Amino acid sequence: MADYSIIADVSAYIVKTLRERMCPEPIPSPNNIEISSPASQDVDYIVGLYLYDVREDVQLTQPEYVRRGRVQLQKAPRPFALYYMVFINGGGQMGLKDPDVQKIIGKAAQIVNDSNAVRPDKLQSWLTAEEPPIVLSQAKISLEEKVRVWQAINKPYQVSLFYKASPVFLSSAEVITTPRVVDASFSLQLRDERRDES
Repeated sequence: MADYSIIADVSAYIVKTLRERMCPEPIPSPNNIEISSPASQDVDYIVGLYLYDVREDVQLTQPEYVRRGRVQLQKAPRPFALYYMVFINGGGQMGLKDPDVQKIIGKAAQIVNDSNAVRPDKLQSWLTAEEPPIVLSQAKISLEEKVRVWQAINKPYQVSLFYKASPVFLSSAEVITTPRVVDASFSLQLRDERRDES
């Protein structure tokens, strides 16, 4: 089961994929793609990845506890959905024109479409239990909802990409040790064969 760092690992995977496939064209350097908020000041990058919401995925049901070894129970991992915005940094000093911005947005959309799933054990190599892949898909939100995301950080709306990554299973740190069976008693009841014959 994935540890608590899985959320940061998903973000790092997305940025790593963008850096590998967007550089040197249309982005000159991997350093120009960062995990950041559009509200961050005095930063100089071109493409930002912003995690703006984390929600429990209530559509997926899980057992309350799972067995861990012979005598331990652990709370089952909880499935979450991560909501991301890929945006162009308007505060950067790169002097981008509108056609440049559209090329960058188009390339980012193409990359995410081509690399839209990752297995959790690729993000956390120690995982042994097989978990479903984390799928990156377009967040089904309206233009009004997108505008509200920008308003929440006191920034004017600009064209950006909105994605949902799910299911992201987050393990529990709560482990319960169950008592071991140390004594067992059995009783045998003999049947009287003479009574059965009569």
